[in-house]
Amino acid sequence: MSIYYSILYFFVYGFLGWCTEVIFAAFKQHRFVNRGFLNGPICPIYGVGVTLVIACLEAFQSNLLLLYISSVILVTVLEGVTGWAMDKLFHNKWWDYSKLPFNLGGYVCLLFSLIWGVACVFIVYFVHPLIHQVLSLIPHTAGIALIAILGIALLSDIIVTTSAIVKFNQYLERLKHITDELHA
Repeated sequence: MSIYYSILYFFVYGFLGWCTEVIFAAFKQHRFVNRGFLNGPICPIYGVGVTLVIACLEAFQSNLLLLYISSVILVTVLEGVTGWAMDKLFHNKWWDYSKLPFNLGGYVCLLFSLIWGVACVFIVYFVHPLIHQVLSLIPHTAGIALIAILGIALLSDIIVTTSAIVKFNQYLERLKHITDELHA
């Protein structure tokens, strides 16, 4: 898989993952909820996750069981590492499976790992061939321009979002310090 297509896949699957999360949250909460880490319509974990599944596991397409098991393992590791890292970096959990059985720190759980495996098989067999076919219709120069525009937008969103979270965490730390002084 070329870097060109990998980047395009990242943006497409990151956007589709964001849409899925927003629809799921809207269904549960009966209102719009931006479920992503960023302000824009992209969930990078989906972009990275699906692109990794395609890059690493598409070769297993002829063996459904091996594709499924490999997908479960790969996506579970990615979700666990990402959840843990975001919690440590930003002191916030963007998802929490701690109320579900067979979870590890609330970052991953057996039920969702099995669901992600099914989703990955569905993507590899049905969704990805269509996505690749559509992306292959984009002229290469237009694709490069699209990657540049989306890349700049994503980088800007990461900077703005991260800055806001860091400032908010600093504000909370100051409030905690004031509260501790008042108690003392």
